[in-house]
Amino acid sequence: MSENYRFFNHSACEYYPCHKMEPEKLNCLFCFCPLYALGDTCGGNFTYVAGVKDCSDCILPHRVENYDYLMRQLDRVGSLAPHTE
Repeated sequence: MSENYRFFNHSACEYYPCHKMEPEKLNCLFCFCPLYALGDTCGGNFTYVAGVKDCSDCILPHRVENYDYLMRQLDRVGSLAPHTE
């Protein structure tokens, strides 16, 4: 079974490559990291600069082998959203 859905490389992007890693291995599928809202429990390599989370040095969401980790963490992200009826 194909697993092409796990990887997307957008080499035409004006910011490409946006992280310090081999450009051809840069997975752009999670360009805007879905784990940002998890703060210091996201599992990535980040710092806080003037109180703002800076993920410039993080490649966790951009490595294809982390796809399953990201998908498992989405339940945690979803629990942060308020439930309304």
